Amino acid sequence: MLTDPLFYAVAVPAVILLGLAKGGFAGIGVVAVPMMALVVSPVLAAAITLPILLAQDVVSVWSFRKTWDRGLLVLMLPAAAVGIFVGWLLAARVSVAAVELSIGLISIAFSLQRLWAERAVKAAEAVEAGPARPWLGALCGAVAGFTSQVAHAGGPPFQIYVLPRRLPRDVFIGTSAIFFATVNWMKVPAYVALGQFTPQVLTTAAVLLPLALASTWAGVWLVRRVPAEGFYKVIYLLLIAVGAKLAWDGAHGLLG
Repeated sequence: MLTDPLFYAVAVPAVILLGLAKGGFAGIGVVAVPMMALVVSPVLAAAITLPILLAQDVVSVWSFRKTWDRGLLVLMLPAAAVGIFVGWLLAARVSVAAVELSIGLISIAFSLQRLWAERAVKAAEAVEAGPARPWLGALCGAVAGFTSQVAHAGGPPFQIYVLPRRLPRDVFIGTSAIFFATVNWMKVPAYVALGQFTPQVLTTAAVLLPLALASTWAGVWLVRRVPAEGFYKVIYLLLIAVGAKLAWDGAHGLLG
């Protein structure tokens, strides 16, 4: 088990952010691995995070188990599996920094465009859902799987397709919870094959687990108290923040 107090000073807020993200505040959990990577290697940070995510997924899926969109999952999950496999194959050749920069810039542009479009309409209820475009859903699913595998940043591609659907708040959260719970389990074989689930990793994850579960329940409690009409605005703003963080990390990695 990791015993360095500095690690826990960083890991505790990172796990809380993961819990809030799993509870419904989609996207903010993407900063958890980079935060931990300040004090341990990125590979070790990712390995510690995955078992925690798997446990948090149980809470989020259970909490929103009655509100999810079957069609979106049927469309996007098979594509995500392909993206995860491609990411695993190309892990040694893909520049994580380039992926982060691209996804970050696209996320910022998408969110700003959507916020501008919705502000032009006085009543949020009058904002029409975008066209289904199944080909785009499959593409975003594949990109979400790929970026989740290589850069732990699957949220923005998923949201870019799903947010314009204007799903009810709880349906959006439930669909996201099931999608990423499945994606996380798809990533397990690659971690096992690479020998990343060491006793040190699993024991450290177990120490953080009670906090992880408590913060996820807290996220569920908080998100249900966000007015439904303001929920999507909150998520778009979070996506801008996440996009900025990814873009910064990517640019720093490419230039540094």
